[in-house]
Amino acid sequence: MQRNLIAAAVLALTAFNSVHAASITGLKNTGLGVSGQADGNYSLSSAVSSAPVITYDSQWPIGPWLANDSVSKWITPTASQGQSFDPSSAGSYTYSLSFDLSGYDAASAAFTGRLAADNSVVVKLNNNVIGSATGFTDWTGFGASSGFVSGVNTLDFVVSNWAQNGGNPTGLRVEFGSSSITAAVPEPETYAMLLAGLVMVGAVARRRKR
Repeated sequence: MQRNLIAAAVLALTAFNSVHAASITGLKNTGLGVSGQADGNYSLSSAVSSAPVITYDSQWPIGPWLANDSVSKWITPTASQGQSFDPSSAGSYTYSLSFDLSGYDAASAAFTGRLAADNSVVVKLNNNVIGSATGFTDWTGFGASSGFVSGVNTLDFVVSNWAQNGGNPTGLRVEFGSSSITAAVPEPETYAMLLAGLVMVGAVARRRKR
């Protein structure tokens, strides 16, 4: 009986402490996988493909683009990473990343990151613009501290590839920095369970002392 009471109190304390901050686990850098294969964390909406591909380190256009490293890599629309696109009009490539905040307080969520794109990119969180960047030789910071929802959230990176007749690849590079979120505040029943458990454990302890 005493063990059951102690277990109830421990369970209640665990629920009470779960409001502490945690990181957002669903935020994934581009290129976490094997070069030449699809990036399973991102989807792609374009006229070319529905699955972005992770680039190789030493193949063009890596060089003019920021160099790949162990933290992130460029992703492109096809396995031919130097393929030329959009010879006569600008192309649009939307890379999407989804993450689930179920069980967390969405209003407490925040993250920072950096990105680069060939040629430009607009970042949207749940269809609201939170950042933009132009260029593939340097990083641009972005982030959000509002606009999150309970459940599934979506980050869209809408890349524009400017028209050029030849030698016109396109790609996206994203790295996330810090992120934080807290668990949803426990329901009143949880606090009642905590109080009842502690009272019962105290009563048992006093009885044994007598």
